[in-house]
Amino acid sequence: MTIRHGSFEITPIVTGTIGLDGGAMFGVVPRPLWEMTNPPDERNRVQLATRVLLVRAPSRVYVVDCGTGDKNADRFNDIYKVQHRLAAPEKTPLTAALAEHGVSPEDVTDVLLTHLHFDHCGGATRYDGDKVVPTFPRATYHLQEEHWRWANKPTERDRASFIGPDFLPLVEAGQLERLDGPGPVAPGIEAVIVNGHTPGMQLFKFSDGAGKIVFYAADLWPFTSHVPLPFIMAYDLYPLTTLEDKKRYSAQAIEEGWRVCFEHDPHCAIGTIESDGKLLKAVCQTT
Repeated sequence: MTIRHGSFEITPIVTGTIGLDGGAMFGVVPRPLWEMTNPPDERNRVQLATRVLLVRAPSRVYVVDCGTGDKNADRFNDIYKVQHRLAAPEKTPLTAALAEHGVSPEDVTDVLLTHLHFDHCGGATRYDGDKVVPTFPRATYHLQEEHWRWANKPTERDRASFIGPDFLPLVEAGQLERLDGPGPVAPGIEAVIVNGHTPGMQLFKFSDGAGKIVFYAADLWPFTSHVPLPFIMAYDLYPLTTLEDKKRYSAQAIEEGWRVCFEHDPHCAIGTIESDGKLLKAVCQTT
């Protein structure tokens, strides 16, 4: 599926899947409710897609988030049920997926990172022999300064989510640009900051210039089943902040008819948010 959206061509791309504990993915919501939409495996893990965006603009090529990557050990891959959609000689799961759309690593001019958890930025770097280097040698990687500070000094609670080789080589290569708060990133692209999941997570609004928005929701709404307000991950450091952000952006998405990209939903890439007056729900766009 490719969306023509003003001057942009926007293509959601799944690089693979991972498995995370279903209870952690849905917090206080009882299993009999969430397992109807997200059935767990024998180890209680639900499936998450690692869905990036390829965004072509007239003079730029953007990649939004980078998936899990392939640098981790077998034990890590077993715990998190890491499965890559593609395997190709001399390519990572992300670059192999981009190659299907005619994009090489050298073509990418900008990488927009929502945050530095391993399932969002693992593919930002790759092995070159024994050295870890940026996956996209000519790209500028964009990240919020607030989140950069947090990722380098996380708490004991979320330390396992940050893996240094996923992002430290970006600084060593001089390719990381740290942004200071919400606002325009490039013509037609706006960063929105939310702080419930992790401090300084940035989401992205892509405008067609005529008031229509495509919204990359990252971990504000990982699945379509997270759209109802009480469905909040136990991974979120500040769940009540997430709740307020969900209220705010749900209202905007409904009023303005946003198309929302769900980064982790294994079945729905893009949909809209609707309300029946009591409950919120996502309606998946199939074409």
